[in-house]
Amino acid sequence: MIRAVFTVEDKIVTGFSFSGHADFSEQGSDIVCAAVSSAAYMAANTVTDVMGLNCSVTVEEGQMRLALSKNEAVQAQVILNGLLLHIDNLRENYADFIDLKISEV
Repeated sequence: MIRAVFTVEDKIVTGFSFSGHADFSEQGSDIVCAAVSSAAYMAANTVTDVMGLNCSVTVEEGQMRLALSKNEAVQAQVILNGLLLHIDNLRENYADFIDLKISEV
C-alpha cells in the first residue's frame, strides 16, 4: 500500500511524503504506483525547478518527501493542493492501494 501524508500548518500545505508500493499489479505495469509517482515528481519538479523555491526533497527506493517552510509553501499552494486533490481522487478509486493522511502541525 502507498502511504501518502500531507503536512498542513495553519491551513497551508507545507509538504508531503509518499512511501511503500501499491502492489496493484506486478512491477513495471502497476498503474496506481505510476500515477502516484508521476504526480509526486511533477509537483516536486515544479516547486524546485520551475518555481525555484527552497525546499528539502528526499527520494529513495519506495519513498519521496518534500518539505517547505511555511513562507515558501504559501507560494506553492496551487501545486500542493492540486497534488492533494489528485491523490485523494486516486485514493477514492483505489482505496485498497492508497492510504492518505493529513498531518496538522
